[in-house]
Amino acid sequence: MPNSPTSEPDFGLADIPPNPPVYFAEQALLGGLLLDPHQIKTIGPLGPDHFASAIHRAIFAAMAALPAPSADLHAKEPVWITAVLTHARPHARGLTPSYLHALAGACPDPAHAPSYARMVRSDHARRTVLVHAGLLVQAATDRGLPDPATVVLSRADALTTLLDQLAGSFPSHPGSLPRTAPRALPGLRVRPEVGDEEQLLLSTATTYPEALASMRWLRPEDFTTALYGGLYRCLTSLASRGEPVDKVTVLWEAQQNGLLTPAFGPQEALELLDSPAGPPEHWGEQILRRALLRHAHLAGLHIQAFAQDLTNTPHQVITGSRRALAHLAGVRARWQHATHQSAPRSPVPASRAGPSQQPIRAPAASPRPSR
Repeated sequence: MPNSPTSEPDFGLADIPPNPPVYFAEQALLGGLLLDPHQIKTIGPLGPDHFASAIHRAIFAAMAALPAPSADLHAKEPVWITAVLTHARPHARGLTPSYLHALAGACPDPAHAPSYARMVRSDHARRTVLVHAGLLVQAATDRGLPDPATVVLSRADALTTLLDQLAGSFPSHPGSLPRTAPRALPGLRVRPEVGDEEQLLLSTATTYPEALASMRWLRPEDFTTALYGGLYRCLTSLASRGEPVDKVTVLWEAQQNGLLTPAFGPQEALELLDSPAGPPEHWGEQILRRALLRHAHLAGLHIQAFAQDLTNTPHQVITGSRRALAHLAGVRARWQHATHQSAPRSPVPASRAGPSQQPIRAPAASPRPSR
């Protein structure tokens, strides 16, 4: 059966005020089905959860659950509208016969019901993507999560699955990119301790440069402070060329790369590179985790912008959302590479999987023998 009798909305999609175009499309569709109940066979896959209005969900659920009357009986007696009212009223407070008659008057032509149904499906797809994007943004910004990276990747996977499902329902067309113009989006707020951790990575990696060979999953752009990212590039450049790495060689490399300024001179650089604590890998994972959350946050904001723009078709929303998630995929691959040693040996069933129980490696007071 193409029409599900359930009346429960998915994802708790909120009711909407009676002014967006989809509201009138819903009215026209329901009015057409009141005028010609047999049109329900022509509208394709549609369920009560596709409707944005709660009262419309209840009315369509009643229509999907009730057998349509014969054409002769429907033409003579108001049995259909009475049955729909009786079945829907317990689930729609305030539903009156006059509103059902208003729905019938809102339909220009019952034969256009398939077109109205496509409009309802399209707006439901947009709203559902918007909800998933909101969950991704929430996970990326929730400081109370014990393992935010795991939750963020789970939300990204759910969003990807949704986009794959929607792609099969909405055909492609020319002009597949979203009409929404790229704009500057707010980034995650950087806490004061973040800079301290990035400095610790630089100083410990300078002291123990052999760790750089196993930390190729970390990149300069992962740092929240551009200066620190530039200094990390100096470290990796020296290591890749096989040159000695210490605070003096890094200082010289920083000069060659134009990183020294009146506010950050040689003395400040030497002091920054001379305070090692803990293993470099620990600080590197902290930095990369923040980069993962930052990219997830931006991806979610971009997808929200695509879905909130009512001029975008479902195909454009899907295309733009996939591109936004593609940027996150690269950081995700590096994060998984960085943490693969702490992953469980056997996969956990999806139904039982929860936040990762692997502890974050705490920095040691003296991780390596002193030179």
